[in-house]
Amino acid sequence: MKLRIEYQYFEGCPNHRIMGENLKGALEGLEDKIELKKVLVEDEATAKQVGFRGSPTLLINGEDIEGVPARAEPSLSCRFYVNGIPSSDEIKKIIIEKINME
Repeated sequence: MKLRIEYQYFEGCPNHRIMGENLKGALEGLEDKIELKKVLVEDEATAKQVGFRGSPTLLINGEDIEGVPARAEPSLSCRFYVNGIPSSDEIKKIIIEKINME
């Protein structure tokens, strides 16, 4: 079974490109083990539908990469990462851990 990765973002967020590049680097060599879905959150309705935590958000098998729960009132907003946007290496490490748990 493939790992489901969902990348949620909106175009107005300056950090989504950094996360996108880091995710791309993290997935190199793992393409056959994952199923990637990119979700462009363009409006408040979509934000509510996906339980948007802010842009950019990375979910692995439905769980936030940092364990942040879905917001009670999702909205189009940028997301704050305490330690900065996760690097390719950090993302890859989490993905490999999840693959090994399967």
